[in-house]
Amino acid sequence: MSIFGTSVSGMMGYSNWLSEISQNVANANTTGYKDAETQFSTLVDQAAGNAANFAGVKTSVRSLNSLQGTIVGTNTTTDLAVQGAGFFVVSDSSGALYLTRNGSFVPDASGNLVNSAGYYLMGYNSSAGGSSAAAGSVSGLQKVNVTTSGESATPTTTASISANLPSTAAVVAAANLPSQNTATSTFTAQTTMVAYDDLGGSHTMDVYFSKTAANTWEVDVYDHSAASAAGGFPYSSGPLNTSTLTFDPTTGALKTGSPLSFAVPGGQTVSLNLSSTTQLATAFGVSATTANGNAPGTETGVAIAADGTLTFQYSNGGSRPGYTIPLADVPSPDNMTNMHGDAFATNAQSGQMNIGVAGSAGFGSIQSSSLENSTVDLATQLTDMIEAQADYQANSKVFQTGANLLDVLNGLKA
Repeated sequence: MSIFGTSVSGMMGYSNWLSEISQNVANANTTGYKDAETQFSTLVDQAAGNAANFAGVKTSVRSLNSLQGTIVGTNTTTDLAVQGAGFFVVSDSSGALYLTRNGSFVPDASGNLVNSAGYYLMGYNSSAGGSSAAAGSVSGLQKVNVTTSGESATPTTTASISANLPSTAAVVAAANLPSQNTATSTFTAQTTMVAYDDLGGSHTMDVYFSKTAANTWEVDVYDHSAASAAGGFPYSSGPLNTSTLTFDPTTGALKTGSPLSFAVPGGQTVSLNLSSTTQLATAFGVSATTANGNAPGTETGVAIAADGTLTFQYSNGGSRPGYTIPLADVPSPDNMTNMHGDAFATNAQSGQMNIGVAGSAGFGSIQSSSLENSTVDLATQLTDMIEAQADYQANSKVFQTGANLLDVLNGLKA
């Protein structure tokens, strides 16, 4: 009697549903876990005369990997969540690549970011060049390591000063200009700036402005360490460079003389931008002084932007790019193969992996100091559990009815 096979398949199907519900409930608090659902389909054997011989039901379980979980904040910078489409690319200890939404990454003993399931976060090393997420290649991926030995010193190569020089100032005699470097040298205005040499040593630069004629000024740059014991002139060596500034007599804007180049002792040639300097009928004043370069510093942490750019932060206030963390997706995320630890492997049904930059077309953004909650709704799961239990019981009653019918048939024999 087909009643037995049909009812048994029903009990097995609802048993599978209960197993799926149990898996969902058990992972209600698993970071990045995606709700799974059981799908039922009819089994039919075709008999002679095109009559259907119903053979029960079969089940299949599918993870709803494209669902978005709730994003919650954390206090750990390397905790990452994806808002929108995409998965983190991770690897196991053997180097095999998988996809996951479990972004609970922390450094291991070697500084490699690894999540709670033991998968290593993969990215492109920005400081070393090579492949990038924009290229969509997996060949350049490597473990993201957040431990460095410190930052190499960066020498100063560019600087700028924005100032106003008083148009009403008196002219300085040629014999007493700072460029003469004598005890009688004088000037109209003076400011300082800090520049760094190749080893990260800081050097104070004295910058002098002296009016030499109407709408004409001399600018001189000296190494402060060469100043006299009393400070200022005469320096033990002449100016690092001298330039002439000329201004428009109508607008007070700088016409010529910028940029001024000078060499930092033990460092690089600096291009000093003075284009924002003006000559107006007001007192001398410096509105901004900037210069690149920095002293050596130790790593204080990392920052991760929404596009996946990981930047190392240093105690000297400097920073440098470290990695680009890509996102990956497949044409059919719900058909990927489930692996342990809330990871997924691509297959023929899901399609091949497509890698790109977070925030670009088709990909969501990355949120640092955040984790994605499980998509499991406990109320829904408990309701489904009651329904699955009732349906299992109904199929068992059908099986019992079939057994009773056999008893009746057996009782008909002579």
